[in-house]
Amino acid sequence: MVIFLFIFRHIPFGKFIQALRGADYVTFLILMVPNSLFYFGWDTLVLDIVLRWFHGPLRYRELLPVRAVTYVVSLMNTQLARLTLAYYLTRRLRAPFFQLASTVLFMTLGEMTHLAIWATCGLLSFPARVPRDLFWVPAGYVLFWLFFLLYARLDFAPWRVLLSPLTRYVPSLRDRVHIREWSIFRTFAQAPVKLYVQFVLLRMPMFLVSLFIHFLAVKTFGMNIPFGRMMAFLPIVFMLAALPITVAHLGTTQAAWIFFFRDYGAGSQLLAFSLASHLAFSLTRGILGLVFLPRAYKDLFEPLRPVRLFTASPPRPFESANP
Repeated sequence: MVIFLFIFRHIPFGKFIQALRGADYVTFLILMVPNSLFYFGWDTLVLDIVLRWFHGPLRYRELLPVRAVTYVVSLMNTQLARLTLAYYLTRRLRAPFFQLASTVLFMTLGEMTHLAIWATCGLLSFPARVPRDLFWVPAGYVLFWLFFLLYARLDFAPWRVLLSPLTRYVPSLRDRVHIREWSIFRTFAQAPVKLYVQFVLLRMPMFLVSLFIHFLAVKTFGMNIPFGRMMAFLPIVFMLAALPITVAHLGTTQAAWIFFFRDYGAGSQLLAFSLASHLAFSLTRGILGLVFLPRAYKDLFEPLRPVRLFTASPPRPFESANP
């Protein structure tokens, strides 16, 4: 809300309404709705592949309902949506909750890293056009993954030297310092480094399709943004939008559109387009969630039926889903 108050202090509300009225909504929806549908389908496919890597197979169509419903839940709370997904997978795979939560966390960090990589490319393409403080974001990701993987894969934990004197007086802490053995870290400890890379590559088509669609869709609001600039700055917009600092990702997205693309459109046009595209994306996913809600509710809350237990198979990257 504070961000919007700041935006409308610089953009007259009348010009914003005028920009909304002047848009070609037919072409806009023809572009944006299929983009949301593709995102839904591919996102579910990525979930299916990751589950096969670490747990066992679930049919693609069994994952569609809960994937759609999590989009609706994420409008209220992103973390609650992830917990919903982990709970559903626990019921379907008959596996411990924290083991599935580990895989959901693996995907979450992978998604953020995927955006950060694209955003870093944009930062390096036009370094003079972005605030210097933003360069701390990719640097932070590099440091995080360096220490995290050293610990998760190699058990490199220099802080144990500092904690060892404390364990003499509090023996119960002796076993708790090995947090890599907790179930919530199971997926990270099992995954070879190549699977981290392959997960990022699996997310790439979703970004490339969205990039191309946004490049075409801005024209429906009377703007023409060069593809190179769109490719450089749109990942930064998406990365800022993914930060859990606003409700439903509103505010930061609009401010980022206005800041990075102000040379190619009026603030009122950029604000109108960013809100319209966000609304189209959210509504399409919300409708999908409502369509699949009866099936998802049944899967989430009805008593479990006896099923054959699946055993996890060795990781096979890029294994296709069973339709």
